[in-house]
Amino acid sequence: MTSRFTELAVDCHDPERLAAFWSEVLGFAVIDRSAGKIEVGSWEPTVEEVRDRQMAPTLVFVQVPESKIVKNRLHLDVSPIDGSTEDEVTRLLGLGATRADVGQGPDQSWVVMADPEGNEFCVLRTLAP
Repeated sequence: MTSRFTELAVDCHDPERLAAFWSEVLGFAVIDRSAGKIEVGSWEPTVEEVRDRQMAPTLVFVQVPESKIVKNRLHLDVSPIDGSTEDEVTRLLGLGATRADVGQGPDQSWVVMADPEGNEFCVLRTLAP
């Protein structure tokens, strides 16, 4: 018996805003929308595909009343695929991300950023050819 990692839920104040931000970052599309919740992904999951093999999880943004208080215990890492890490950081800043300091120090190969609601994520080394 096994389970599949099918979605990552993110609590937030404004699901529309975060879904739009992360869709731009990752090239995802909205696959489901209901009151206070938006799901985005690179594919629209079917039960058959999920049972057949592990696929990329979707992101589900769920509206909650409370604010983020401390550093995330879980975060996303993204890797640019067609430009440099610094080019991607510049693009993400233009989309509404900010640089974040979580104590990583200046000599790291990754860049820590925060999405428009302050959720930390890392931009790793480029995978561009």
